[in-house]
Amino acid sequence: MSTETLVAPTLTAKDFTTDQEVRWCPGCGDYSILAQVQKVMPTLGVPKENIVIVSGIGCSSRFPYYMNTYGMHSIHGRATAVASGLKAARPDLSVWIVSGDGDSLSIGGNHTIHLLRRNFDVNLLIFNNQIYGLTKGQYSPTSEEHKVTKSTPYGSIDHPFNPLALAMGADATFIARSMDRDVKHLQQILIEANKHKGSSFVEIYQNCNIFNDGAFEIFTEKGSKADEALFLEQGKPLVFGANKNKGIKLDGFKPIVVEIGNDISESDLWVHNEADFYKAQILVRMFDDPTLAYHLPRPFGVFYKTQRACYEDVMKLQIEEVIATKGKGDLDKLLRGKEVWEIV
Repeated sequence: MSTETLVAPTLTAKDFTTDQEVRWCPGCGDYSILAQVQKVMPTLGVPKENIVIVSGIGCSSRFPYYMNTYGMHSIHGRATAVASGLKAARPDLSVWIVSGDGDSLSIGGNHTIHLLRRNFDVNLLIFNNQIYGLTKGQYSPTSEEHKVTKSTPYGSIDHPFNPLALAMGADATFIARSMDRDVKHLQQILIEANKHKGSSFVEIYQNCNIFNDGAFEIFTEKGSKADEALFLEQGKPLVFGANKNKGIKLDGFKPIVVEIGNDISESDLWVHNEADFYKAQILVRMFDDPTLAYHLPRPFGVFYKTQRACYEDVMKLQIEEVIATKGKGDLDKLLRGKEVWEIV
C-alpha cells in the first residue's frame, strides 16, 4: 500500500484577490493598503478558509469584497463587536478587523475600547484619513481643530482623538502606526501584528485624495519624510533626519531634539523598548506641542506590546472548570428558571 504526502499549495497575493471591481476613488490610499494585506497574507501560513475579514461601514469597509477569504460586512461601528463574537465562538480563526477613524472612534468608539481591554486575539486596522469619506467630507473624530468641512463650515471646535493614546488608555497589548505610502513598513507592521497573541491595534495613515488630500503628505513625501517621520526599531536609538544626524533625547519625561555631533552621540539618545509602558505613553503623545520651542517628528512603528491572557482562552478555561465541577448545563431548566407560578 503506497502513501502520499499532501503538500499545501504555495499561496501568492493573487490567491487573495477576488473578481469584484475595486470601487474606491482613483488615487485612494486604500488601494495600497489592500495590496499590502494581499501580499502579506500568503506569508502568514494560515489557510484562506481560516481567515476572516470583518468590517463596519465606510470606504474602508468594502475590504471584505476584495479579499478572497471569508468576510463580514457588518454594521456601522460594530465590526469589533461582531469580530469579538466570532473569535469567542471560533478561536482557531485568524480574524482581521478593517475600520475607519469615523467607524471605529465615533459610533464604534465604545466597542473599540472594550475589544482592546478584553484582549481578543484579533488584528484591528484603523484607516485614519481624518475625514468622513463615504458620506462626502464631514469632519471626523480625528480631524484637527479648526478643520473646515461641509459639517463645520466655520472650522471644527472639537478636540480630536489621539487613536494610539486611546488604545494605551484601554490597555491594548499591541499598538502600532504605519502609513499607506510606505509599503515595506506597512507590510512589516502587519506581520508583527499577526505574530502578536492578543488584540493588535494598528493605525494606518491613509490619504483621502478627494476630501482631505495631503493630510499626511509631510510624512510621506521624499522631501520632508526623513525630517518629519521617526521610525521606531526595537533596541535602537531614536535617530532621524535626511543625514541621520538628528535624535531624540529625554529631558526628564520631555522628549527633545538634538543634533548628533561632537557633544552628542547615539549612545546618549533614547533607546526604544517596545515593552516600556511609561515611555510608550510619551511616544503616543509626540505630536506638535505649541508649548515647545522646537518641532518633534511623528513616530511610526511598534510603540508598545505586552502579553496578557486573551479573552477567548480565559473563557474556554472557565467553561471547562464549571463543567468539571457542576457538569453540563440543562438549557431547558435554565430557561424555566427557579420560580414557577400556577395560574388557576
